Amino acid sequence: MAKFRLELEFMRSRVLRQACRAVLVALACAFSGVLGAADVPRVVTTFTVLADMAERVGGDAVEVVSVTRPGAEIHNYQPTPRDIGRSRDADLVIRNGMGLELWFDRFLSRLDGVPSVTLSDGVEPISIGSGPYDGKPNPHAWMSPLSAMVYVDNIRDAFIDIAPESADQINTNADAYKDEIAAALDPLLALIATVPEQSRWLVSSEGAFSYLARDLGLRELYLWPINADAQGTPQQVRRVIDTVRENAIPVVFSESTVSPKAAQQVARETGASYGGVLYVDSLSEPDGPVPTYLDLLRVTVETIVSGLVDSANINDAG
Repeated sequence: MAKFRLELEFMRSRVLRQACRAVLVALACAFSGVLGAADVPRVVTTFTVLADMAERVGGDAVEVVSVTRPGAEIHNYQPTPRDIGRSRDADLVIRNGMGLELWFDRFLSRLDGVPSVTLSDGVEPISIGSGPYDGKPNPHAWMSPLSAMVYVDNIRDAFIDIAPESADQINTNADAYKDEIAAALDPLLALIATVPEQSRWLVSSEGAFSYLARDLGLRELYLWPINADAQGTPQQVRRVIDTVRENAIPVVFSESTVSPKAAQQVARETGASYGGVLYVDSLSEPDGPVPTYLDLLRVTVETIVSGLVDSANINDAG
């Protein structure tokens, strides 16, 4: 009996030592992570699409956080005191530019001299062709795989400036990422080629797809040019309804960050199909449909093509 008690005490002692060791290892790892994060430059982006691009280019050489969360509407976002507080120790702030983030200048002015970079610098802009924004650049240039190459180059150059010791890694990451973006374009073009030419229209709530429509050979129609003006005046809705009818456009879409009601009204009054949600301004959560920029492009184009093809098949059957 005494021997059994000794063995039991020994086992308890051994289990206790192992538990203590596990706790110490976990604390050491956590502490190491904190130190590691402090050793690399901290980068703040204005929204999640740019954060994903930045993470792909920077890799372990930088720490990247986004001001806005997945699913957020970007144009009229109002930064919170917490957003400002966690951005003050940043080494760099990344924005899209072209008037997308209407809140950015005020936000940056509260960060005590943190430098910023504009990723759309160098992109050949497409002008907005209607409303109070007539002649101003459409800011959604990242929706073009071709323009996205400029974004990657601007991220690479900015990261090398703040982390010159990691220049080789950053260059390698940027080149690999650009190859992935270039490779993504051909399958998207192949998908569009399955759509009858007369049906190659992209009708959406916001005019956020001008660059993508150009790359894919689609004609574009939208209710409002910028989400800052949402949600569609009677005149805007009537114009789109008339154009959908005149051109027998088979399907209309809306974006994930706005109400679908105006697009659904157009579908009801014209007999077109409502094709569902397109992604443009924001990624989803990691377990959602578009956790990365490349997923956003793929899912958006697949949704467009599926809506156009399905609608064309329904019309043919009718």
